[in-house]
Amino acid sequence: MKQLILSATLCLTAFASGVHFQKTDDTSKAKEKSIRLGNFSISLNVKDLKASKEFYEKLGFKAFVGSEESRMYILQNDSSTIGIFHGHFEKNMLTYNPGWDRNASTLPEFDDVRDIQKRLKALGLKFTLAADESSTGPAALLLEDPDGNPILIDQHVAKPTP
Repeated sequence: MKQLILSATLCLTAFASGVHFQKTDDTSKAKEKSIRLGNFSISLNVKDLKASKEFYEKLGFKAFVGSEESRMYILQNDSSTIGIFHGHFEKNMLTYNPGWDRNASTLPEFDDVRDIQKRLKALGLKFTLAADESSTGPAALLLEDPDGNPILIDQHVAKPTP
């Protein structure tokens, strides 16, 4: 906690001192089509689903999907989405849902998880779980960042045919 407060203090001090953070602009990458990962949320592995739900509700989050029986809730507050899960996975993870907006409505156009996987594979990334590239419809892939943080790209809908 002290480290977090120290980091926040350093950022605020730098800002107040006139140090400005600049957005990087790599024009060579700007020419490439960006990968559309879909709606973002953080998925938390919680010890006590009810206690976690009550805690996040105090922060202003409201349950959007889920139940005690399913051992999970998706909670939203303004533009933030948090999934709380009990017994579904071991570590907290970043989650992306290609094909969905933040209301779990299907987008008219999106990058299919298998296309995302092919692009990431071409960039040399390795997967903990790979989508079957010969399949269609819902599928998922799982990879880890350099620090071991899991990233789930979980597509729940079929890509519309043109």
